[in-house]
Amino acid sequence: MKTIYILLTKSDSILSRIIHFITMDSYTHVSIAFDENLEQLYSSSRKNGRTVLPAGPCMEQISCGYYRKHASRIPCLLYELQVDEEIYFQVKREVQRIIENSEEYHYNIFGLLLCQFNIPYHRKRHYFCSQFVSEVLDKSGALKLPKDTSLMKPSDYMCLPELSYRFQGRLWDLVIRQGTMAVM
Repeated sequence: MKTIYILLTKSDSILSRIIHFITMDSYTHVSIAFDENLEQLYSSSRKNGRTVLPAGPCMEQISCGYYRKHASRIPCLLYELQVDEEIYFQVKREVQRIIENSEEYHYNIFGLLLCQFNIPYHRKRHYFCSQFVSEVLDKSGALKLPKDTSLMKPSDYMCLPELSYRFQGRLWDLVIRQGTMAVM
């Protein structure tokens, strides 16, 4: 068995505050990782770390950029998903394929808005964070989702029985606990 990590966060970025204001959810962002130290997270998010746009599928790192600067203030929740080796590599290949072609992908702003009204919306090569994670998990067969991938919110991951709780607290405390302090 192999482990896929699902990290939920809620930053104080403008988009996160807007999403929180609308949803009142505890977490407003979700990322996927394949290593226990979470050195490389993947999601659909800001691409340059400073502004909301441009955004789309990208690699995120806790050790630099927005996460590093705000780690002491960002609440997070970490889950594990146990899958067989074949599924693990299917998920990983799908993420890598999208990331390698990230210039062809964009942020699904319209889909994010429709998600709040429970209206499914798929636009080719456009994802918001939870849609991205949901698509790669669903497409690979790693996880049976309770709803359409375009309707999955970060908070929905808290209700999935296939996920095992690993940590809840501040991102900085997770970094220390995971032993990735050296990269900070």
